[in-house]
Amino acid sequence: MRIAMVAGEASGDLLASHLIHALRTHLPDAEFFGIGGPKMESQGFSSWWPSEALAVNGYVDVLRRFRELSGIRNGLLRRLKDDPPDLFIGVDAPDFNLWLEEKLRDSGIKTIHYVSPSIWAWRAGRVKRIKRSADLVLCLFPFEPEIYARNGVPAAYVGHPLADVFPLVPDRAAMREHLQLPVDVPVVALLPGSRNGEVSKLADTFVQTARIIAEHRPGVRFLVPLVTRSTRTLFEEAIFRNEARDLPVTLMFGHAEQAMVAADVVLVASGTATLETALLKRPMVIAYKMARLTYWIAKRLVRAPYIGLPNVLGGAALVPEFIQNAATPEALASAVEHWLDDAQACDTLVERFTDIHLTLRQNHADKAAQAVLQLLGRA
Repeated sequence: MRIAMVAGEASGDLLASHLIHALRTHLPDAEFFGIGGPKMESQGFSSWWPSEALAVNGYVDVLRRFRELSGIRNGLLRRLKDDPPDLFIGVDAPDFNLWLEEKLRDSGIKTIHYVSPSIWAWRAGRVKRIKRSADLVLCLFPFEPEIYARNGVPAAYVGHPLADVFPLVPDRAAMREHLQLPVDVPVVALLPGSRNGEVSKLADTFVQTARIIAEHRPGVRFLVPLVTRSTRTLFEEAIFRNEARDLPVTLMFGHAEQAMVAADVVLVASGTATLETALLKRPMVIAYKMARLTYWIAKRLVRAPYIGLPNVLGGAALVPEFIQNAATPEALASAVEHWLDDAQACDTLVERFTDIHLTLRQNHADKAAQAVLQLLGRA
């Protein structure tokens, strides 16, 4: 059995590695190859291009790198057509993978798209393209298969991997002890994003927000997990630029989960980190800024009332969202301090987040593997 895969960025690499591991239980001699990252390679995946080659941040970045990305995609298509696999699985990266899946499916290769694009939020018309491209869609969220069913697209709900990994009741006291933080002081985690573009747009705002909170609460502590040296440098530059070296800020290399568990409140850039924060049962404030052109386009395409996954999954404004010009230091600081002051609201939020966690906890890798095997006729 030969299975080709394409995973973009770290999140896709992680998802695909879990799926490969689960599939090897049933297909021990299967070969996996295509575009992937180090976690996939640790499961025996042969990577023809690294997953980082597909990492883009917004429409402007896509346009700037269009020729490079097209070259990779066309090269991969030729290689797979010359030596067809039994199955192709595109993991996320819909703008890259759906085109590839459609071409491969037209040539007789079975295709799966793993992680539904956010058709419930924007560009709902993509469901027509997905119908042409994929024999099966694997969905991480429970409301998605119904949308596909209405459009005649086979889809399966497999749950979310983070819900399987994260504990239902995180131990904040133990984490504070581990990080040598006092139990009785307010702690705010600042997560400005994992990409340079995100951090560069939010770092100054987050530093200024921290300044306001610190003026109101002298004992407060801030934890800032940053995933790369370049994002750490960007945040350090924002601290110097805003003359905020006196702020009680601890910069961390990675360890975002530890920072979130230890925190009372999390100020977080929109994205997967918002779901992580919800699964760790922490009150949050969501912020996001993007390039003007990207924002102008997105405003005309987005149809969902919320951008934060906790609000989408909860079907209500469980946590506040501040986008683009609305994400001012004053507004963010006020929203963070609301959570610090209202214990009852925090308790109610934890109950809602626990319900979401239980819904998403489905042993996703095994469920995804069974769906793949069923399509292959090997269940």
